[in-house]
Amino acid sequence: MAATIKQPKTNDAMKIIHKRYYEGRPERLESLQEERENAEIARKIYDLRKEAGITQKELAERIGTTPSVISRLEDADYDGHSFAMIRRIAAALDRKVRIEFDPVTHRAQETQSTL
Repeated sequence: MAATIKQPKTNDAMKIIHKRYYEGRPERLESLQEERENAEIARKIYDLRKEAGITQKELAERIGTTPSVISRLEDADYDGHSFAMIRRIAAALDRKVRIEFDPVTHRAQETQSTL
């Protein structure tokens, strides 16, 4: 009978969660990556606004919307970022939008390696 190799025990919560809920489940890994991308967009909008030293209300006035829309856009759970809105925000903050397209051939591995 072949000996089984025991994995070393860990108390790293992120590793435990990944193994329990994501490992071997490509649909969950894809969803996790999408959530990370949404959070990155929200964080970037927030950081740029703070760097400009303006409030959500001031940014909203500059682009012709309401503070609640800016609040939603800065929420990591929001997934309705439109390119048109991102361009308006960039223009209001004297920025330009740059888009990159990265290969997705190893997307599951990328997600796992970022833990």
